[in-house]
Amino acid sequence: MAADTLKSTTGAGGGAAAVRRLLLDNGALTALIVLLIAMSALSGDFLTTDNLLNVGVQAAVTAILAFGVTFVIVSAGIDLSVGSVAALSATVLAWSATSHGVPVVLAVVLAVATGIVAGLVNGFLIAYGKLPPFIATLAMLSVARGLSLVISEGSPIAFPDSVSHVGDTLGGWLPVPVLVMVVMGLIAAFVLGRTYIGRSMYAIGGNEEAARLSGLRVKKQKLAIYALSGVFAAAAGIVLASRLSSAQPQAADGYELDAIAAVVIGGASLAGGTGKASGTLIGALILAVLRNGLNLLSVSAFWQQVVIGVVIALAVLLDTVRRKAGATPVAAGTGGGKGRQAMTYGLAAVVTVAVVGATSFLHSGSSSTSNPKVGLALSTLNNPFFVQIQAGAKAEAKKLGVDLTVTDAQNDASQQANQLQNFTSSGYDAIIVNPVDSDAAGPAVRAADKAKIPVVAVDRGVNKATTDTLVASDNVAGGELAARTVAEKLGGTGKIVILQGQAGTSAARERAEGFAKGLKAFPGIQVLAQQPADFDRTKGLDVMSNLLQAHPDVQGVIAANDEMALGAIKALGSKAGKSVQVVGFDGTPDGLTAVTNGTLYASVAQQPSQLGRIAVDNALKAFQGKKVAETVKVPVKVVTKANVAGFTG
Repeated sequence: MAADTLKSTTGAGGGAAAVRRLLLDNGALTALIVLLIAMSALSGDFLTTDNLLNVGVQAAVTAILAFGVTFVIVSAGIDLSVGSVAALSATVLAWSATSHGVPVVLAVVLAVATGIVAGLVNGFLIAYGKLPPFIATLAMLSVARGLSLVISEGSPIAFPDSVSHVGDTLGGWLPVPVLVMVVMGLIAAFVLGRTYIGRSMYAIGGNEEAARLSGLRVKKQKLAIYALSGVFAAAAGIVLASRLSSAQPQAADGYELDAIAAVVIGGASLAGGTGKASGTLIGALILAVLRNGLNLLSVSAFWQQVVIGVVIALAVLLDTVRRKAGATPVAAGTGGGKGRQAMTYGLAAVVTVAVVGATSFLHSGSSSTSNPKVGLALSTLNNPFFVQIQAGAKAEAKKLGVDLTVTDAQNDASQQANQLQNFTSSGYDAIIVNPVDSDAAGPAVRAADKAKIPVVAVDRGVNKATTDTLVASDNVAGGELAARTVAEKLGGTGKIVILQGQAGTSAARERAEGFAKGLKAFPGIQVLAQQPADFDRTKGLDVMSNLLQAHPDVQGVIAANDEMALGAIKALGSKAGKSVQVVGFDGTPDGLTAVTNGTLYASVAQQPSQLGRIAVDNALKAFQGKKVAETVKVPVKVVTKANVAGFTG
């Protein structure tokens, strides 16, 4: 009866019903085609060979992670640990090969083994410990990230050159990460569609109890499934670190959410039982196209998060509509329909090429703006200091007639590398970069150098690459100044605590180095504790509250930025500015207000708006072929209640 009804309905609708069913059966593919057409129509920079290769590179890490997560989701599980496991595997590889002289081949084996062990632990906790997958993998997320920080001591580790070639190109144009993504995708498709363990995943996801009663050893299969997820996470970590030429302990932070989103967008159900590798690849490409296109369109980094969230919700909603309409479930290895699926993909490719080619005429012959185009890649906009750099840069750009595009890397070195690649492939006249990490920005800046695009570094330098100039204040000197300021206020003796910045960032390392140097001149100052609070006000509040329980007799606080200092002031309450002297760093508006109020004794101000202004000025000069200084130092200044009124930043 159901079959008869379906046939009659299909027949009644004719061609329109067939098209509707085709679209519903391939919701993710339809969404990708629409996105490609829309981005091609909206941006003349999107449809270029270099930019399309950028999209592939930018999708690679997410896709490889997502292939592993597909195994888990098909079996009705979840894996929140893949991002942290990727970072840990890369750190193990770099640490063993560079710090301990382990042969590179063996170091790669150790990295993959690290992923397998993490996956086996997840599988054991879930299958034998009866922990919910969410809890077990959430615990592994924290453990793996912590181990990565412990092994690296919070600092990036240079990646072996022989492995870094994984982040290069073949023949000068074909990116190796894309090849790795394709190979891993084929392996994932083979496992899902052609192996016993693949069939087991669908059986367990469809009905675990029925699978057990049919003789399937569910517990052992879960061990293997999560171990496979760990292998793919390790591979993703190696590719990511190769692109950045360094293993970052904070790398791939939050990537597990992108991986899960890619799997779900690709048509898999979180309830288990359905999903395929090709759908996951399409999901990863959708996310990459979105981020790439929104960057090219100069959409605010904050709005990008909104757009991506809406697209994920719409993709899942479309999947729900498809299922209610009785569309074919997206399970692999079900036999039949493979020729039809290949025909669908082929038809989609033809339609996409035709329509995208037509839209390219919208941009042909259109005159580009006469104003110079400059890209500003900031490490984060979730910090008043960098917001002030942006404000100074925008004001100077408006004054000089420069079209300025600002991107926010959200303290993710990989995301910043993608943004820099987008600037390069779009033919920007100059690039300003405030690196998340000095080593990780190197490969992307070298690519800009190769394209003969001037690059200006601001606040932090770029390692292993040539920049036209560095506009910065001296973080080490500023740290020394902060230490001397609090020590002198305490009369050369006293007990203090230090709130450090985000582990792995160059600013945190340099300021901590400055604090240590400055305190050497004051042997009467005792450092009771040093704890990271990640440049965040809320974490500064929490960490300071905890330290006060252990050290109620503290007399001074040095914070690596004003945000953490303001959190510490909140924890100190009435003690701030009276029995406890607090010194911050950056000279942000809120920090200066606290100095005026007397709760913050001083802030070592870097004059961030000046940094932004000078960076744009030098970028324009470099583009025009004018001589610029190799380094432009903006002096730091201690701002106290005595001179805060005259400080403008």
